[in-house]
Amino acid sequence: MTIKRIFSAITLLALAATASQAQTLKTIRDRGQLICGVSQGLLGFSAPGQQNQWAGFDVDFCRALAAAVFNDPTKIQFVPLSANDRLTALVSKRIDVLSRNTTWTLGREAELGVIFAATTFYDGQGFMVRQALRIESAPELADKMICAQSGTTTEANLADYFRNNRLPYKVATFATADEALNAYGNGRCDALTSDVSQLHGQRITLRAPDDHVILPDVISKEPLGPTVRQDDPQWQNIVKWTHFAMVNAEELGVNRGNLTDALRSQRPDIRRLLGLEGSYGEQLGLTKDWVERIVRLVGNYDEVYERNVGTGSKLAIPRGINSLWDRGGIQYAPPIR
Repeated sequence: MTIKRIFSAITLLALAATASQAQTLKTIRDRGQLICGVSQGLLGFSAPGQQNQWAGFDVDFCRALAAAVFNDPTKIQFVPLSANDRLTALVSKRIDVLSRNTTWTLGREAELGVIFAATTFYDGQGFMVRQALRIESAPELADKMICAQSGTTTEANLADYFRNNRLPYKVATFATADEALNAYGNGRCDALTSDVSQLHGQRITLRAPDDHVILPDVISKEPLGPTVRQDDPQWQNIVKWTHFAMVNAEELGVNRGNLTDALRSQRPDIRRLLGLEGSYGEQLGLTKDWVERIVRLVGNYDEVYERNVGTGSKLAIPRGINSLWDRGGIQYAPPIR
């Protein structure tokens, strides 16, 4: 058998296996909406606003998925989930995708049968303290009471950090992020620990935000991103490549404001991105214009970042390591080709 025939046979077997497992996209289309798991309320990432209109970085990722599938970013049901329930809801098929501040770990993938499709936000665990305490770094929290949410990676990171530095510490854990924040706000703890992005969102909800500061120390790696079940490679690819498409669009300078001009571009990489050449969207089970839909209806990665959590938003989080790979960060997307 020739090499060409071998590859053809492998391709056919892969397509057959994928077809037998590709049920999520069909289920979503038959239902007429995407079911997206989000947080119970985290400003900048997923929070209900007026008339229960959800907004945020993670919410917009789900809208990008709905745009790719339906050409309509409103065809979504948002399901708020606690830290304890979020992955169970995904495994039990209550939701199609989890787009909630959830850290990618080996244990979660190996034990639960889920897979993290991509890292949409690189984060790390930090600390918030009152300015009045005049604490400038994490080691100064030795023997101080620290509020943390249970059922997350936060507790283990906290224990690792203080053990590695041979420092004593005290921790008060709470079932929800709101309970931990309220305890800190009421003075039960000297510090609040969580992902730095979450601390930015929590800080501006406090009575006097300027009285609190986020320390410069980052004590862990917290890659956050959308999560799917391991039983459907097609849906995993759609979720993964939705993120990559938004990053590629930013890198190529394609955004909502110049999309009409981009559709007239003769650059091969832009033409592939927007479905003017090749059949990449159809290979995913979508349409040729799936990326055009995402950019037109939701935006590229930069647009989503800036309006929800960037320096022009209430959270004002600098791009930092979430900048593109050629602009000092580590956001990097494989090419569409």
